[in-house]
Amino acid sequence: MSAAALTWMVAAVLGPAALYAVAMVHFRRAWQQLPIPRLPVNPTAQHVDRVSLTVIIAARNEAANLPHLLTDLGRQTYLAQGGKVEIIVVDDHSTDGTAVVVEQARLVSVFPLRLLRLADQPQPATGKKAAVQAAIAAARAPWVVLTDADCRVTPGWLAAHAAVAAEPAAQFASGPVLLTGRGALAALQGVELAALVGVGAAGIGLGQPTMCNGANLSYRRAAFYAVQGFAGNAHVPSGDDEFLLHKLYKAYPEGIHFLKDSAAIVRTAAQPSLRALLMQRVRWASKWRHYEQAAPRRLAVLVLLANVALLAGLIGSFFQPQGWPFVLAAWALKLGADVWFLTPVLGFFQRRQWLGWLPVLQLAYAPYALATGLLGLRGGYVWKGRKIQATT
Repeated sequence: MSAAALTWMVAAVLGPAALYAVAMVHFRRAWQQLPIPRLPVNPTAQHVDRVSLTVIIAARNEAANLPHLLTDLGRQTYLAQGGKVEIIVVDDHSTDGTAVVVEQARLVSVFPLRLLRLADQPQPATGKKAAVQAAIAAARAPWVVLTDADCRVTPGWLAAHAAVAAEPAAQFASGPVLLTGRGALAALQGVELAALVGVGAAGIGLGQPTMCNGANLSYRRAAFYAVQGFAGNAHVPSGDDEFLLHKLYKAYPEGIHFLKDSAAIVRTAAQPSLRALLMQRVRWASKWRHYEQAAPRRLAVLVLLANVALLAGLIGSFFQPQGWPFVLAAWALKLGADVWFLTPVLGFFQRRQWLGWLPVLQLAYAPYALATGLLGLRGGYVWKGRKIQATT
């Protein structure tokens, strides 16, 4: 190998890994500096009125999962504190007994529980964005909290969101999501999602929000309408969470928060199969090309470049053995940066044992990221029994 070729190889492999490591150092610092919002111990009546909440649950064929979530919501400490809460479940054209579950639960519910059917709306539509819009229009509270029908929440979940809602300047709160399940596939998904949650939280702390998770977020209804809701991205099937985050940050840069509170963790099951996992990740990736903000685009490119460079360097070293030391150094740098960043994040989730899966995830991540990224650019996928077409 010529000196010029070796120099090029070193730059191509070590350069992205070094940039990635620098980013992880910044993200770890931002994660550790995130505040923990707390409600006053004895909120006044006016305070409770000011932070009344509407919980929105978009559901499609969730008759098996929804009763567990509704039970969790009935155990919220915020209800015992005198907080005002209503629940709206939006049935997105379910073909099972989702609507029946809600109607039965309404008879014994400790909070106002309403069912909306997208099929009954004046302009029938499908999808989560349509469900969220219908619920926000019907909501009575000034602050809405969103989760998914297949999630589980802790008793302190609503109190954690109310703590942010109590701040006059607050407009949006992103919450942590933890994957549950057994086996290697569930653990690998859990590590990946924990990293995404941690990076998203750190981005908010740095004033450069990139991502959040629609299974655990909340925002002010007035702010939703002030930025015209999902206008401009309504044609994109996914992204009811991140597009809104980006729009709200542009309008209210000081009003975006992350709930670094263990009581705010929402749990949801990992995908049961590799095919289901790929379909979910393709759905997530399909919105990336529609981002208008620079921060999420830069981050996506950096992560993809760092992982692809490692794989390319590994393959190239079989043909150019002189490059092995530099490739190994790049792998060590990338893995070390991941461990450095994820140690406190996984500690927050009480899942530090997942650090042992990082080498396995690293080996699989480059082809996995390329596949989901390219399929996401194509835009078509199947989700919850629906075939979603590509959007432009």
